[in-house]
Formats: sequence, structure tokens, C-alpha cells
Amino acid sequence: MDIFGFDISALFSWGALLAIILGTIYGLFIGALPGLGATVGIALILPFTYTMEPLSAILLLVAVYQACEYGGSITSIVLGIPGNPAATATILDGLPMARAGKPGKALGYSLYASTFGGLVGAIMLMTLTIPLASIAIKFGDPEFFLLGTLGIILVAGLSSKDIPKSIISVLLGLLLGTIGLDGFTGSARFTFGNLNLLEGISMVALLVGIFAVSEVLLMIGELHKRYVTETKNLKTSLTWKEFKYVGKNTITGSLIGSFVGVLPGLGAGPASWFAYTQAKRTSKNPQDYGKGEPNGIAAPEASNNAAVGGALVPLLTLGIPGSPATAVILGAFFIQGIQPGPKVFSTDPELVYGIFWGFLIATLAMYFFGKYTTSLWARMLILPNKKLVPIILIIALVGVYASAMHTFDVWVAIIAGIIAFLLNKLDFSLPSFILAFILGPIIEISLRRTLSLSDGSLSIFFTRGYSLAILGIMAILIITMIIANKKQKQMELKTNDVQ
Repeated sequence: MDIFGFDISALFSWGALLAIILGTIYGLFIGALPGLGATVGIALILPFTYTMEPLSAILLLVAVYQACEYGGSITSIVLGIPGNPAATATILDGLPMARAGKPGKALGYSLYASTFGGLVGAIMLMTLTIPLASIAIKFGDPEFFLLGTLGIILVAGLSSKDIPKSIISVLLGLLLGTIGLDGFTGSARFTFGNLNLLEGISMVALLVGIFAVSEVLLMIGELHKRYVTETKNLKTSLTWKEFKYVGKNTITGSLIGSFVGVLPGLGAGPASWFAYTQAKRTSKNPQDYGKGEPNGIAAPEASNNAAVGGALVPLLTLGIPGSPATAVILGAFFIQGIQPGPKVFSTDPELVYGIFWGFLIATLAMYFFGKYTTSLWARMLILPNKKLVPIILIIALVGVYASAMHTFDVWVAIIAGIIAFLLNKLDFSLPSFILAFILGPIIEISLRRTLSLSDGSLSIFFTRGYSLAILGIMAILIITMIIANKKQKQMELKTNDVQ
């Protein structure tokens, strides 16, 4: 079967369509809430995918991811508060345009650019994934061990300003991943006689605790915070002339986002800033940026939605998440008993091609529901945190309990949330922690199989072409990160000296 041989009618079943529609509406809602974003939104709804068909479950989460990236621009434009990190660049020109009495026009630029970027990301997903998978199918256990290690290095190096704390986060995640039955010997490890731990820490409970419960604890600190928003002129619409004006930067931003998204550890946040910087740098009137320039909205918004499709490429081809949100989606694959990577293209091609075409439909659904519900989400922003906190907490804990019907998992989520809250306050890297937890068992099994094949010799990593290539990439990345870290420290010292 090839991509065009897929029976697309499977996506028009009630299960798949309902998953895309509900995921899109829910994603817009979560994205519009200040500070939550795609990772928290996906973690909240993850437990409800337990009883769903694999394709519907993944499409639900992908639709949430795509819609959240646009939804984040709503609060950025209307309130000047980023709905997620990727929408921060949008504030620079979106807020001034909104304050000039044209919030609907600013939202229109965001929606149209986001949709275009999402479509480009979908094309990137369709065109890059299969060629990469054809290469990755030749990988063995040595390569999978190195790829898992590479993914952790990327996230540890790019998701935190403090590299030592990122390394500690990785080690904690790897340690937590060893709890349960040994994959080789079947003996219990670190269970302390508790039968609930024989299958390891529940991935659903841990993800919800880290990303949802910890966020609730952060919101409790601002319980009486209330956002005031303008509820007039919120209709999202653009003329052809207006869209044509931002066309060049929408295309450029989409391409930037697609390629940045493919790189594990970066994701939509850096992509949006790269696109904004590029748009301003190449503009004939750079002085207009920061004052309500439409290109300053279109470029980052196209980029952050294009990065969604890009981030799914390494997830499907190599089993390495391209962003924290796709790390949670990776958890959904494992829940369904599916290992993403090159083998899934031969074992379950209908699922992969269904994700391709479903992602495309989810992007169009984002445009449709975004156009007709954006004003509703903008008006909803007047809700204070004291009303949002109990709603989010109840959804999170009920979801965890429903996933396995164990109160033990609820306690795991609560404890994980408290620990994640403290780690976040101390600037430890939560993406590094969770990715190490998810990839840890794969890395361990691949390493042990590799050493069994080579009778304990590490020379096997230096005698295989693909292994050498991955080792070379790892070496270059580590050197680059060390140099960048030194430069950052030197800049900080210079700044302190000036002050």
C-alpha cells in the first residue's frame, strides 16, 4: 500500500470524524487559556484514549495539538498574554493591532496563516516520513540505542537554560523507567513489594501529573487573577488583498516551521521566533514591526502550526518525539500497544496513512471551527483562575482514574504533580525528565541486546555505518551545545559587569 492507495473513507467513520471535531474544539479551548498549551491539553485528554481505536485515539491528540497552536494566538492577541510559548512572538504585533481597535483582523491574520502553515506541515509529514522510514528500516538495536540517546541529548540541551539540571532530570527519568519487571529476566525491580508497581509507573498518571496537576498548582498561586478582554470587533476575516500582503512571509514562515519542527527538541516555540526574525530582517519597513504589522502576526503563526507536522516526522519514522507535545502522543502509541518507528510502516500502514490524511483534515477543521468560534473563546477569557482550577483538576484526576480504574494511579498523578511543580520552580527540565522516562526502557533493551550480540564489546557501535553517522551527529551536537553554553555565560558576565 502507498499513501494514495489508502482508503480515505475510513476517516469519515463516526469514530475518526468525532475524534477530529472534538479534538479541534477542545484544542482551541485549551490553547486560548493563558499558560496551558498543547502539552497540558494532550496530557489532560490522554486517559480518555484508552478505550478508543488506535487511529481515532491518535487523530484526537493530533487535532488537539494543531488547534492548540492556533488557540494560543487568541489570548496573545486579545490579552497580550501568550497562550503557549509558541505564541509569544505573536504578541509583538498582534496586541498593538488589537489595541488599535482591530482584534478580529489580527485574529484573521493568525487563523489564515496558521491554516496555511498547518497544510504545509501536513505536506512535509507526507513527503519526508516515508523516505526517512525506508532508511530507518535498516536500523538495528545499536542504532535504536543511539537514536534514543540522541533524542535525550537534544531535549536536555535545548529545553533548559541549565544543562546540569537537564542532565539530572534525564537521570531521574531513566531511574523511574526501571521500576517494574525487568524486560530480560522478568524479575521485579524497585517495586518494594507493591503489586501496583509490577508493570511500572503508569504513563498516563505520570504525564497528567507532570503537565496538568503541576499547572493547576501554578494557577493556585494566582487564584484571584482575572483577565479582562475586549469583546468587540472579534470577527475573523481577511480579504484576498490582505492575505496576499502577508503571503510571502506566510510561505517562508511555513517552510521554517516545517524544517525546525523536524529537529527533535526544538518545536514550535523557536520556530515562531526564527520566522518572526526572518520576516523583520527581510522587510522593507522593519520599523513597522512591533506596531501592528500584519507580517509580524502571519510569519510566526504560520511557523508554529507548520512545526506540528514537522514534529510528527521523527516521531513516526524514528520513534523520537520532536517536541514535548509529541512525547505525550508517543505515550498514546504505547498505550495502544504500538511502537512508532520504521517497522510500523510495514506492520500497520493503514494507521500511518490514516494519520497523514487525518492530520490534513484536522487542519481544515481548525480553520472552520477557528473562524466561527474564535470570538467565543476570546469572550471566555474573562473567567478567573478560581473557576478554572477545579474544572481542570477534576478532569485530570477523573481521566487518570478512568484510564485503569485504580486509585493508586490517582495518587501517582497527585504526587508527580507536586514533585513536578517543585522541579519547575527550581528550573529543572520536565521535558527532559518525561522523555527519558518514555525512552528509557527502549534504550535499555536496545543496549542489552546490542551487548549480547557483540559479547559485551562496544566496538559494534564503530563498525556499522549508520551507527557511526549517528555518533558523528551526537558529537557535533554536544560540541555545539558546549560552545553555545560558554557564549551564553560570557554574555551574562558582560551584562553583569555593565550593570
